Amino acid sequence: MRQKKVKEATLENLISLGVLTSPDQFKMNKADNVTLEVGSGKGKFITSLANDFPDQTFIAVERDINVCYRLAFKRQELKLNNLIIIMDDALKLYEYLKDIKVDLIQLNFSDPWPKKKHHKRRLTYPSMLNIFKQFLKNNGKIILRTDHVDLFNDSFQYFNESGFKIIECNWDLEASNYMTEYEVKKRQFGPIYQLVAEQIYDQSL
Repeated sequence: MRQKKVKEATLENLISLGVLTSPDQFKMNKADNVTLEVGSGKGKFITSLANDFPDQTFIAVERDINVCYRLAFKRQELKLNNLIIIMDDALKLYEYLKDIKVDLIQLNFSDPWPKKKHHKRRLTYPSMLNIFKQFLKNNGKIILRTDHVDLFNDSFQYFNESGFKIIECNWDLEASNYMTEYEVKKRQFGPIYQLVAEQIYDQSL
């Protein structure tokens, strides 16, 4: 979906707001309780979590400059020093994180890429999951939340093929204090689906 252009959303303004736009800018000490959200949009979900859990570290990844600006501005308003914002493609995340390991990856309403020829672009497709595994802790978790039933169904196979175990599945997720702007809007039209997948720890490593 095309995002409304924000006049103030310039690269210069984003950098002044502390948004990271290249891997060499990323600096973070190893920490416990690190949550990474891929595709953070305007940031309602991730900023709510960061605000409520100041002792944990949160990383928001968003590639659209217009919504990333809104996210960064929201972080500034709330003074969220525990929230790191990266404006880049998820394919480049390992270049940023390197030896940093995260406990949880949150995929909220990712583009479902409904046409079969585009399925490889899905964030739960095995090739993408293998990228996520590079910086996900052993027994770390990925949570997928979506309103697209085909993406939800197909993701069971994707996770199983990629060394994950489905530990939770919800076909009609209840509303909570932690929802994206998109989820709030879409709840009136149908159910929200969520699954939790855990990376299987390989004891041979």
